[in-house]
Amino acid sequence: MRITAFSGSPRVNGNTRALVDEVVRGAGSGGAECEVVDIGRLRIAPCRACSSCRRTGECIQRDDMQSLYPKLIESDVLVFGTPVYFWGASAQMKAFVDRWYAIAEGDASEKLRGKKAIVVTAYADDDPNTPEHVVGMFRRALDYLGIELVGVLGVSASDPGDAASNPQAMQEAFSIGQALCN
Repeated sequence: MRITAFSGSPRVNGNTRALVDEVVRGAGSGGAECEVVDIGRLRIAPCRACSSCRRTGECIQRDDMQSLYPKLIESDVLVFGTPVYFWGASAQMKAFVDRWYAIAEGDASEKLRGKKAIVVTAYADDDPNTPEHVVGMFRRALDYLGIELVGVLGVSASDPGDAASNPQAMQEAFSIGQALCN
């Protein structure tokens, strides 16, 4: 089983990344081949809405997103991690998701169907409903692509290190990853 996790936080060692890493560690303990991609460190331009991809079958923009399309297509399970910023995904994650438009039809789209996904969020709030819009965005986008959302983890974590120092959150993240291999 091949799992690719996409961490959409601009903080390389922040709460989102700690949770994503623990999901991956859990999956790895079950024998999955795992990779984590820090999309917050990549150059991913926003979608231009030019619809060139509809005519040519690929995005016209040449940036780091080109290397991510194969990862989306070739993975069995996708993990998406983002901090919640003003009740939405980070700008880095949103640009990444918007660029899925280029693979939402045609051959690539057929290869996405049947995959599984996990959504992981870290948010600086005590309200457990804070990530509902982020999860809703992913739920709708994944459903459109025929990808099954099999797990969601939302963790209240304000300051750097909060998630990693929360044993319950880390155990839940590990267990979600482990469950992917069962």
